[in-house]
Amino acid sequence: MRGARKRLCSALIVAYGLFSLYAAYTVFLRPRRTAAPRPPHRDRRGPRGESGDHVAVGNEEWNPWEGEEKSELVASQQRFEANRKMIKNAQSHLEQTSLRVQIWGKAAIGLYLWQHIFGGHLQPDDVTAQWREGSQKAGKTYFSFITGPSVVPGYFSVEAENVVLVLNGREKAKITYATQWLHYAQTLIQTHKIRHVAVVLLGSEQCSNEWIQPYLKRHGGFVNLLFVTYDYALVNEEDIFQWPLGVATYRNFPLVEPSWSMLHDPRPYLCNFLGTVYKNSSRETLMEILKQDGLDKLCWIAAREQWQPQETNESFKNYQDALLQSDLTLCPVGINTECYRIYEACSYGSLPVIEDVMTPGDCGNSSMYHSAPLQLLKTMGAPFIFIKNWKELPAVLEKEKKMSLQEKIQRRKKLIEWYQNFKAWMRQKFVNTLENSFLTSDKG
Repeated sequence: MRGARKRLCSALIVAYGLFSLYAAYTVFLRPRRTAAPRPPHRDRRGPRGESGDHVAVGNEEWNPWEGEEKSELVASQQRFEANRKMIKNAQSHLEQTSLRVQIWGKAAIGLYLWQHIFGGHLQPDDVTAQWREGSQKAGKTYFSFITGPSVVPGYFSVEAENVVLVLNGREKAKITYATQWLHYAQTLIQTHKIRHVAVVLLGSEQCSNEWIQPYLKRHGGFVNLLFVTYDYALVNEEDIFQWPLGVATYRNFPLVEPSWSMLHDPRPYLCNFLGTVYKNSSRETLMEILKQDGLDKLCWIAAREQWQPQETNESFKNYQDALLQSDLTLCPVGINTECYRIYEACSYGSLPVIEDVMTPGDCGNSSMYHSAPLQLLKTMGAPFIFIKNWKELPAVLEKEKKMSLQEKIQRRKKLIEWYQNFKAWMRQKFVNTLENSFLTSDKG
């Protein structure tokens, strides 16, 4: 197995280093036998003067190479110490980097994992490139990440025994594609090319993820861990974990760095909503309430009747400007309560106002899970405004009018700091979960 070969190579490297140290010790540091005294040397020119030149004293005699021998001794000691430190560092590195994990990003949510949560970089920078990759160390694990259309089963190098598959299970066609990758990973497991598999899944908005259950180890499959979006009822914090939806990386939403002006400048709009208004939905109620008493004049509102998967450059810039120039971002439910808008608003310091109601489907039942929906965000203490009905909005906006700029600045700082801490916590939890599962399996 590849793991055994790697451990053998590591052992050979350490053995070679120890042999080098022993050789250095034997040649340079082992006590030498006293050489037989040589007959006195008589300088035909007579004794040297006392102008700093060496003279023979008693049984000792001048050794013209004594200085060089001392220098060589010092140099050998330095080489000995350098080699010892090199071996120690190599051993330490082997101990610290206990795991190698390759992430196969075959869904856009993988970019949120790598670039936003891990803070990783990808080369090349071009988002349309056929192949992009990056790497970094986290905890005891060395992670590498690959993504792009050219990442196809059987046509890339599998460089680790531990794999994280990032898949899209939103709809039937996506599930078909995802199962092809799972079957490929299963073949690699069976042929001992890889040892462990975890899956990060963009799940169904109705939490209809039963298709993946047979692949889980608990059901006789090979997938050790599942990280899945939305309030999936089977999340147990043992082998199934809830994962954040994140920002819409499929629309190239950027990683936003907070600036002084983002935190401190007054914003001209109390709130914003740019999105689709579905027939007979709570979004229609929201639009009616905003029109009352001219509240829509205080907010940046741009409603459309049909959902558009792709943004134009203009519409995308308008959306980003609306987040940046609004104190609040209104987040009505769609097919699911959780939406990209929540995380995108956090990126710009615009406080999400969330319609806190369960949506139809098989997601966590609020009667069983008191914090559902949005259990993950609530558990992490998200400092959002949660409302049960949009009729509460006028009171929220009235309170907003009375807030001072300084109060809003402090709120923005708190929101952005929370979001940064949330991503850091998710990163640490992800790394710890992989290490605890994969390394324990190896020992077992």
